[in-house]
Amino acid sequence: MDEKNKIASIHLDDETLSAAGPDAEHERRVAIFDLIENNYFKVEGVEPSGPYDVTLSLMDQKLVFAIRNPSAEEMKFIMSLMPFKRIIKDYFQICQSYHDAIRSSSPLRIEAIDMGRRSLHNEGSDLLSQRLEGKVTLDFDTSRRLFTLICALHQKGGPV
Repeated sequence: MDEKNKIASIHLDDETLSAAGPDAEHERRVAIFDLIENNYFKVEGVEPSGPYDVTLSLMDQKLVFAIRNPSAEEMKFIMSLMPFKRIIKDYFQICQSYHDAIRSSSPLRIEAIDMGRRSLHNEGSDLLSQRLEGKVTLDFDTSRRLFTLICALHQKGGPV
């Protein structure tokens, strides 16, 4: 594991963090744990590189990555959430369908919904990687976990 090119800690801004039910809170905690355990994240053109402390927040319907490296330099990347609008909306809807299905549907239906949920999650992860291209290099699993956390923030950020 490359100890420099990684996120050492990640925080979600309390001001923009949504109040979450138990399922969403569990998903958030798992994403944070898994992200810290195994990730690849490198801010391009910055020396020294990481490990990085990252804070995610929302500001005026924009996503803010506040990133601090070991020499305490803070960098901010601000990106519009508009390209994510459809994916996040669809992702929330299919997550709700998935949680409803777990309680009352057949295993075949649950599996079909879960495949759709994973597909949307992958689409959001790919879009995040594209939007960070040239600024941050990250691997697919890191992008997936960050997309989960972006969704957690966006829930309170207003309607999609």
